[in-house]
Amino acid sequence: MGLYKSKLPQMARPLRPQEKDILKSSLIIFVVGGPGCGKETQCKNMATKYGFCHVGLGQLLRQEAQKSTHRGRQIRDMMLQGLLVPSGLILDMISKNMLSHPESRGFLIDGFPRELKQAKEFERIVGRAPDIVIAFDCSMQTMVQRVLHRGQVERRAEDCEVVMFRHLATYYTLCEPVLTFYQQKKLLRNISAEEAPENIFAKCCSVIESLW
Repeated sequence: MGLYKSKLPQMARPLRPQEKDILKSSLIIFVVGGPGCGKETQCKNMATKYGFCHVGLGQLLRQEAQKSTHRGRQIRDMMLQGLLVPSGLILDMISKNMLSHPESRGFLIDGFPRELKQAKEFERIVGRAPDIVIAFDCSMQTMVQRVLHRGQVERRAEDCEVVMFRHLATYYTLCEPVLTFYQQKKLLRNISAEEAPENIFAKCCSVIESLW
């Protein structure tokens, strides 16, 4: 998928040794899945139960897109077109958010990585891989229904039908190499997102508690 031509950073700033030390002992959990699979809801629940910091990539991007800055407008345009925001900016936003919570015992990074490049860049700049990667499996039909409903309830501009199908196409194109990458590292844990929310949450908790 082509990136929007912009002056936003394509490469992230590597963390300094003292910054890497801050994140060395914290659990880092990536939570991936297509739009509408329930990542954000489950991450909020897990963060509450375990005292983790929830780093929601979608939320970070929406907050930035609402700002009346040149960068904010560029991000908003990309999101409305269903395009990928440059990896450098995404990684800088995530690492900055993590470093602002040095006391956290763990981080749930929701909606990241979106492509293989981001997975590899995270390890380069942070100096370590995640402890585990939770992947929510959800049918396209279910995701479409959930996203359209969310768009009506929350009035998200990026949840309209045209943008949603672009997001889905991008996800299916880019997710497989990411999942294979973590499968080879034996870090991937798949969870069906078609079940009742409480059943999904119980399975997420089992994955997290297997790390103790």
